[in-house]
Amino acid sequence: MMTVILITELILNNKKYQVLKILIIAAHPDDEILGVGGTILKHSINGDEVEAIILATGITSRIGESKDKIEKLRVDSKKVCKLLKMKKVTHHNFPDNKMDSVPLLDVVKVIEDKISKFKPEKIFTHHYNDLNIDHRITYQATLTACRPINSTVNEIICFEIPSSTEWNYPQKFNPNYFVNISKQLKMKIKAMETYKGEIRKFPHPRSSKYLKVLAEKWGAVSGNNAAEAFEIIRKIE
Repeated sequence: MMTVILITELILNNKKYQVLKILIIAAHPDDEILGVGGTILKHSINGDEVEAIILATGITSRIGESKDKIEKLRVDSKKVCKLLKMKKVTHHNFPDNKMDSVPLLDVVKVIEDKISKFKPEKIFTHHYNDLNIDHRITYQATLTACRPINSTVNEIICFEIPSSTEWNYPQKFNPNYFVNISKQLKMKIKAMETYKGEIRKFPHPRSSKYLKVLAEKWGAVSGNNAAEAFEIIRKIE
């Protein structure tokens, strides 16, 4: 059985532009901003269809089970979705910081179902060497769900999460793909500040100042004023 990928074309600045379907697979609310917020906005402005799924509640390990707190986090997530012009964000209820207590197959099936319905060509997800267990489980489940058999997915790309990727030793995040977000950085920081319960004060890595410093660091590495850095896991052409 052959999988057929239909790609829509837009006329952008008098040039034909192939619209991509891009899926962000994140473990927790705010990971989508920390890891790939500027790139999401850039793709959205260019006319690409960007959706996100967030697998775990993202808060219960710190404050216990609280429907009100979880709902507030998801309301913030919807606001972020609009700020970054994403098409949709979907939340699931895997246990926060305990995704290793769930059969991996359960996580894989959620991701497979989303891929089957949305049919993305490109996926951004967590790095395989993050300190956070949920991030590592999310990566493994994504890789399993994206087996290259009758799949629309031809790119799998890992993002870093400040306060997780750099805190695992030895560090193995080796970026080989950089996206210029000089025009999107302010909105990325504004989107992160929307998560009022997640933003921290500098020198915490989840602070507005650090996000700016990190973007400028990768910008300097790649010859831009600001950039997000990624590691390409697989690309099929």
